[in-house]
Amino acid sequence: MTTTPLSLRRISISPFRLWVAMLLVMIAFGLVGILRTLIFGLQVTGLTDRVPWGLWITQDLSSIALGAGAFTFSAIVYLFRVRRFEPMARAAVFVGFLGYTSAMLVLAMDIGRPDRFWHPLVYWNVHSVLWEITWCVILYSTVLMVEFLPVIFESRFFARWPKLRRFAHSLHRLTPVMAVIGMGLSMLHQSSLGATYGVLSGRAIWFKPSLPVMFIVSAVAGGVSLTLFATVVTSKITQRKLVSSWLKRDVARFAGFVLLAYLYLKIWDWAATSYYSHAPGTISALERLSATTPYMQTFWWLEVVFGGIVPAILLLTPSLQRDDRALLTGLGLVVMGVVINRWNVTLSGLVVPPDWSPGVLGNVVAASYFPTWTEFAVSAGVLGYGLLAFTLGVRYLPIFEKADHTPEH
Repeated sequence: MTTTPLSLRRISISPFRLWVAMLLVMIAFGLVGILRTLIFGLQVTGLTDRVPWGLWITQDLSSIALGAGAFTFSAIVYLFRVRRFEPMARAAVFVGFLGYTSAMLVLAMDIGRPDRFWHPLVYWNVHSVLWEITWCVILYSTVLMVEFLPVIFESRFFARWPKLRRFAHSLHRLTPVMAVIGMGLSMLHQSSLGATYGVLSGRAIWFKPSLPVMFIVSAVAGGVSLTLFATVVTSKITQRKLVSSWLKRDVARFAGFVLLAYLYLKIWDWAATSYYSHAPGTISALERLSATTPYMQTFWWLEVVFGGIVPAILLLTPSLQRDDRALLTGLGLVVMGVVINRWNVTLSGLVVPPDWSPGVLGNVVAASYFPTWTEFAVSAGVLGYGLLAFTLGVRYLPIFEKADHTPEH
């Protein structure tokens, strides 16, 4: 009988451990970027006085938008009493919590002085939209924590502490109240994020009253899509039926109709500000964007066509709703469209200086911006945190404990 030498034995690593190891590498890479930013400041980034917002703000806005599934599902289940959506409510709250914590992590780097994060809480500037957003995000993150604590205390790790279990049940009774508070706070700051740009009359390409509404509607479509995407992927990986097929179709249909509403607003916004209107400031900015950046291509192809029209068809066609590959493609495209939109909105008003800017007098047609490796590192680390937390949560917490077993129709 012969034995295989240890050096020749095949070492097998489970896919789960390999996945966790990859995410830990991403987090370690992010920590390097964070340390470098804390030591040297924002000079290690591609941000400048002309373009003070870039990749990190895009990730911040995207994380908050894609976390909007939390308030959407909470409102549907606990306010409008549509109980058939309840099996996905916990997952939506979990995704929302991870989205908001990810946003706060990346924002701590973007502000340049994270040690002063508490200033808006003490030094009130009631005339600032960003001040109102800061308060809403902090309060809504607290609401999400209260909503998710029962899930943590119901896990097997707390089985030996029955008092915590009872406390969790008492917290769960507050869910309808938390849903009302959460919906108000979330709608306030989702719209205010759009208003941050929309109220700036000095930058014509941003200045419009439609941005707050479009930010809310796109966040609902993106948040619901990401929650369903995560649920379907988790179901396939764990080989468990977490939600019924009819519930997947209902959620997909809901996301598709919200996406159509967003597309309707978006096309009319474009027509009102660019096609029918010939305001000098807007026309000048669009011409310079078209000449120096791929803005128009990303707007029409990535936002409207592949981020709106194509996923709407995939999510609203009954035969495609039953095909998980088509469903995941549609949901992924919605998420991509939201991220591209936040990038385009942020950069479009910054890389093109307004007509009154001194830079224009110096013949600066457009400012340049490209993220440095430090920015990519921090973004990768924050993304790794979100994916790792979701992976461990699905594995060890009763996220999908109330799986739907309603018979198929």
